[in-house]
Amino acid sequence: MVVVTTGLLQKLNRAELEGVIAHELSHIKNYDILVQTLAVVMVGVIVLLSDWIMRTFLWGGRGRRRSSSDRDSGNLGAILVIVALALAILSPIIAQLLRLAVSRKREFLADADGAMLTRYPPGLASALRKLSADREPLEAANKATAHMYIINPLKDLKRGGGAVAKLFSTHPPIEDRIAALEKM
Repeated sequence: MVVVTTGLLQKLNRAELEGVIAHELSHIKNYDILVQTLAVVMVGVIVLLSDWIMRTFLWGGRGRRRSSSDRDSGNLGAILVIVALALAILSPIIAQLLRLAVSRKREFLADADGAMLTRYPPGLASALRKLSADREPLEAANKATAHMYIINPLKDLKRGGGAVAKLFSTHPPIEDRIAALEKM
C-alpha cells in the first residue's frame, strides 16, 4: 500500500509526485519489506545463539564437582563466556547497523527503479531537493516511523549529525541520492 499525505500533494508538482510514487511502488516491486524482514530474522538468530551460549556457560555447569582436567578446560570456558558476553552486548548494535545499511541500499535501488518507471529521473531528484529543503517539522514522525517516508523526516538528523547520525539513519544522504539520479 502506498499512502500520500496531503502535505506532499500540496508541495510537489505532478512530475515530482510521479517520481515519489514510482519510488514507493518500486519498494513493493523489489520486495523490500521481505528483504528487511529476512535481515532482521537472520541477525535475531545470531543474537539468540549468543544469548544461549552465554546462559549455557554461566549456569550450565554449576552443580558438578570439578576435577583437575576440568580446571584446565575452565580457562577455555572463561574465554568462551567472555566471547558470548561480548556477542550478547554487540549483537543488537550490529543487528541495527545491518538493518539500516540494507535499508539505505534499498533506497538507492528504489530511486533507480522509480526513475526508470517514470522515465524522468529529474522529477524524483526535484522532489528530493524540494522535500529536503522544507524545514517544516512533521509532528507524526519519529524514529519508529522514519523508514516510512521518502526522505528522513527527522530534521535534527538532516542538519548536521555527522557520521554517527548517518550510520544510524534509515535513508542515505539526499545529496548522494540526487547525484545518483542526475547520472541516469
